[in-house]
Amino acid sequence: MRPSKLDAYKAQVDQLLAEGVWNATVIFAEIKARGYTGGIGILRDYIRPKRALRKAKGTVRFETAPGRQLQSDWGQIETLLGGEPRRVHFSVNTLGYSRRFHVWAAACEDAEHTYEGLIRAFEHFGGVPAEVWVDNQKAAVRSHGLDGQVRFNPGFLELASHYGFAPKACRPHRPQTKGKDERMVRYVKENFFQRYRAFDSLDQLNRLLEQWLAEVADARVHGTHKGVVRERFEQERPHLAPLPPVRFETSYRETRRVALDGFIDVRGNRYSVPAHLCGERVAIRITLDGLLKVFDAEGGLVAEHRLRPKAAGWQVVPEHHARLWAEVKVEARSLACYEEVASWT
Repeated sequence: MRPSKLDAYKAQVDQLLAEGVWNATVIFAEIKARGYTGGIGILRDYIRPKRALRKAKGTVRFETAPGRQLQSDWGQIETLLGGEPRRVHFSVNTLGYSRRFHVWAAACEDAEHTYEGLIRAFEHFGGVPAEVWVDNQKAAVRSHGLDGQVRFNPGFLELASHYGFAPKACRPHRPQTKGKDERMVRYVKENFFQRYRAFDSLDQLNRLLEQWLAEVADARVHGTHKGVVRERFEQERPHLAPLPPVRFETSYRETRRVALDGFIDVRGNRYSVPAHLCGERVAIRITLDGLLKVFDAEGGLVAEHRLRPKAAGWQVVPEHHARLWAEVKVEARSLACYEEVASWT
């Protein structure tokens, strides 16, 4: 038989098939990245007779030890928020052993909200698992190397170091790796969002989620381990590592140059800072609930404001600009000059 360009890659193809990857296009992309120069037709011919094995092969469910693993993912749904149709994002974090999970709704899925969702889950559980598995969102994963190495987002590594968990990332095109958490995303959509279909605000939505978790999700009998989730969690709780004494900071971090009038521009509005910082660069932090904190070059907190829309007008703390007003010199003129002008008219 004449040698095939695929011969050197058949072992890799077989490994991918064993892991449950049967999409020829996905496999083609992976082996091509490793140097394969043949066509996809040869690959499909190689995979085709093996598909019978796939149908006959049972699925082996992967169970984890208590406290070992947490799976993290995001879901999205269209709902009514404040009377308007809105897309709501929700972070779902599921413990692998007990299947107890936490869910938190947010306005977006950026890094800051991803980290906040995880932290709230740790606080909900009262401890930290040994590993946290994430999907390939940019908030956590920058890239996967051809050698299998994962480049994590530096912020996610900082979070992992702070809480003491090992960061883990699913390989691309492996949805089964995080199957437990993806099922919980579907469960939230098909249970919670069927019970509740309109919300006054995100705060109200999250209060209802906490109530639903306690009354419904934690009380359910899980289909796999056949136990009540809340009771199963009591077996897992002692295996979680303790929370650190200081909470991880999830605020947005930026810098600004203070204008000569003693204000900084932030998200469409202007906020006062102490006058002695005019012309200086300051660090700002914006919490996820809209609190603006301003720090000087030495890291000292010099101002705090609640973010407001532009229509609310500039936000001013009078004490910030007391020095500027004190330095304003108003020239005092004698009325005699006006009397002199009047005498000539």
